[in-house]
Amino acid sequence: MSGVLYLVASPIGNFEDMTFRAIAVLKSVDLVVYEERREGERLLRHFQIEKPVESLNEHNEAAASHNVLAYLLSGRSVALVSDCGTPVFSDPGQLLVRKAIDNNIRIIPIPGASSLMPALTVSGFSIEQFLFYGWLSPKKERRRAELRQLMQERRTIVLMDTPYRLVPLLRDLSETFGTSRRVCIAFDLTLPDEQMFYGTAEELYRQFSQKERKGEFVIVIEGKGRDTRN
Repeated sequence: MSGVLYLVASPIGNFEDMTFRAIAVLKSVDLVVYEERREGERLLRHFQIEKPVESLNEHNEAAASHNVLAYLLSGRSVALVSDCGTPVFSDPGQLLVRKAIDNNIRIIPIPGASSLMPALTVSGFSIEQFLFYGWLSPKKERRRAELRQLMQERRTIVLMDTPYRLVPLLRDLSETFGTSRRVCIAFDLTLPDEQMFYGTAEELYRQFSQKERKGEFVIVIEGKGRDTRN
């Protein structure tokens, strides 16, 4: 009989957001598969859990997925955990999930902390429909081309990126959207210095270029023609 693959959401910054169920699952499984071994060991150490840890990331996904599948097929249970938030969502792990499905292995998602929904709810924009675009291209010209395409999007748009690309992204947003659209930046969600910034892309670019801040962020952009202030 095959084991069970658990997709365990982890805190996005604040360890107090870890759920009781997630902790119980991590204590029960035979193996914890983490995006980065060091982060996985830090999480387990914080909750005083001793388990073998393996890594599955963008550099070793194919080989690691094959190894983890063999582990599951031998009847042992595995918890897949990303560096933060929900595994597979904008993180490695989809290949492993597909292999598990193909081999009739039971998959159980363990929900938890997320940066997506908190950022949407504090934005003040319409979220009856929204577009999670995720990461834009790291290449400037392609990124600007993507933003120009998004200019016509009527749904609220959600973008993410690495901390060191916040100012370049805001610069491109400013040049593309200017003052025509409102933007919300949810910065360092769940951490003590958590802040929400509101304004046009141009205003926020000036603000962050004058005083650059380092941290995780989610950018939410109002959809075209969806100004809800009136």
